[in-house]
Amino acid sequence: MSHQFLTLDNFDVESKTVLVRVDINSPVDPKTGLILDETRIQLHAETISELSKSGAKTVVLAHQSRPGKNDFTTLEQHAQSLSKILNHDVAYVDDIFGRAAREDISNMKNGDILLLENVRFYSEEVLNREPELQAETHMVQKLSPIADYFINDAFAAAHRSQPSLVGFAFILPSCAGRVMEKELKSLHSVLDNVKKPCVYVLGGIKIDDSIMVAENVLKNGSADYILTTGLVANIFLLASDIKIGKINKEFIVNKGYKEWIKKAKKLKKEFRDQIKIPIDVAVCIDDKRVEFPTKKIPNYSIYDIGTETITEYAKMIREANTIFANGPAGVFEKEGFGMGTEDVLNAIASSNGFSIVGGGHLAAAAGQIGVSSGINHISSGGGACISLLAGEKLPAVEVLKEVSSKHLIP
Repeated sequence: MSHQFLTLDNFDVESKTVLVRVDINSPVDPKTGLILDETRIQLHAETISELSKSGAKTVVLAHQSRPGKNDFTTLEQHAQSLSKILNHDVAYVDDIFGRAAREDISNMKNGDILLLENVRFYSEEVLNREPELQAETHMVQKLSPIADYFINDAFAAAHRSQPSLVGFAFILPSCAGRVMEKELKSLHSVLDNVKKPCVYVLGGIKIDDSIMVAENVLKNGSADYILTTGLVANIFLLASDIKIGKINKEFIVNKGYKEWIKKAKKLKKEFRDQIKIPIDVAVCIDDKRVEFPTKKIPNYSIYDIGTETITEYAKMIREANTIFANGPAGVFEKEGFGMGTEDVLNAIASSNGFSIVGGGHLAAAAGQIGVSSGINHISSGGGACISLLAGEKLPAVEVLKEVSSKHLIP
């Protein structure tokens, strides 16, 4: 298989020191500094628990946010959350690869779990460079000699080429953790064995990502229809020469997305019948939802797709055998404008087709309205998921594939 990589099933980790890179980057309350959502910590608990129960000395590498952001903080609280979720003590050291960290690692016993400090406190971690160069960084050179295996479970960060994600695989026997394994198998099942009809529902405000995905899946023939919502829909409405109101056009220009209108126009011309645009929208007038057909959009902010569009999209979703959705249909957090997002999610959850939701806001909305259980796969990594669907290679995954034959134990 083109996406073959080793997993935990290939290694016996008992009594071994294992470095495991996870992505437990969590939303933090700017006022209190407390973690608001433990979803990612719960996800990675499966891999960490399996390692600990298998008798490994589990050394966890992770990050929280990035320099300059108000949620860029230590991982002490993450260790407490992980301890609670695992019902197992997770030690924390405010060091990454210095003497304190290395001594704590050397003193570990079988089954112990140690969380190192936020790897992005180390300046080289923020640089995206060739994987071979990342293997030469201080972090990789200092930690590799005291470890037996490296496990990458950080799918959500797999589109980055940073030391803790790609460097260790060149030195240590390496494999994918359970989260990484599940993500790649689920996404490749859609990419490699698409059951038709296949529908992509693309919304939110990340225009560049969505247009790249639309172009890739339409040109390779894996998608039958693209249903546009959110700001993505506004771009395609403009590309279809529909007037969306000065306020909405200015919002797109101010976001720096003007150049994507041309790209959308070209795509719409090439795939006219496959790219669906809203036939009505909901705008915000005096803080209330008011719907208009797209031919008569007034100069008010568009906050959602309209009822007729919702009905049309829901029908196409329910008739699909494969559904991928990313990004909300509108400003779903605002009262009166969650209808598009909620109805699209309800249609996906009640469909008999195989469904994937690409993480982020849409996954959060699915949890809020209680339909997560009806979706086959909710991705833990929006950016990595989108990159993969857009036809891009994920550096952290490519490295695992590259070294798989080198580290395979007969």
